[in-house]
Amino acid sequence: MGKNKLKKFAEMASYPHVVQANLKDVLNRDHPLKGKWKQEFFNNEHPVILELGCGKGEYTVGLAKLYPDKNFIGVDIKGSRMHRGATDALNRGLKNAGFLRTRIEVIDSFFAPAEVDEIWLTFPDPQMKKVRKRLTSSFFLKRYRNFLKPGGVIHLKTDSNFLYAYTKALLEVNNIVPLVDEADLYGNGYEDDILGIKTYYETKWLDYGIPIKYLKFELHDVSQLKEPDVEIEPDPYRSAGRGVKTRNVQKT
Repeated sequence: MGKNKLKKFAEMASYPHVVQANLKDVLNRDHPLKGKWKQEFFNNEHPVILELGCGKGEYTVGLAKLYPDKNFIGVDIKGSRMHRGATDALNRGLKNAGFLRTRIEVIDSFFAPAEVDEIWLTFPDPQMKKVRKRLTSSFFLKRYRNFLKPGGVIHLKTDSNFLYAYTKALLEVNNIVPLVDEADLYGNGYEDDILGIKTYYETKWLDYGIPIKYLKFELHDVSQLKEPDVEIEPDPYRSAGRGVKTRNVQKT
């Protein structure tokens, strides 16, 4: 690990609104804050909203600024990225913005049943070759259902047509009707204050003329989530800054 990353980790260790948990901390056991985020972390009874795969934390900070009567937690394993949002929240004095550094695979070790009101998935890696790693796969949706309150919603914002098509197919095969389905969020004029918050990568894709997709849906109490049996054309570029190839992306 480079000196700059070590410095960021050391700084975040002193931030009162950041929780850093190693896998061993929750392996076969729950985290001490499970069921206690409102009372012991935020010191209020406001709704709790997660941003999973928060990256630099722009959405977590943006939402916290818009809604001081709600609590927001950005979750990611990449601490060096999270450092930006965590530092921004600290400097702004946002008491309703927190960050959790852990693997999303064990997210249900941190939150109790009905403890979370909403989940945001903002530009996650579409994981075109690894179904179980997609943040909208049945593997993850089953975990979200363990702590999402009845009637709680999941928001997906993505540049990836692959992830958008996959998620729509998964919802359809499980008889889940999206509350909102926008294949071109800004082009269709659906933008509002919440959806208007733009992450670093979102700005990048918009600059290349890539439409932003948005899905909003509830997780009903279904007995068994199924994976769709469909073939989906892969995106012609790599997503989320992981060695981005833009030669096949045309600017408008």
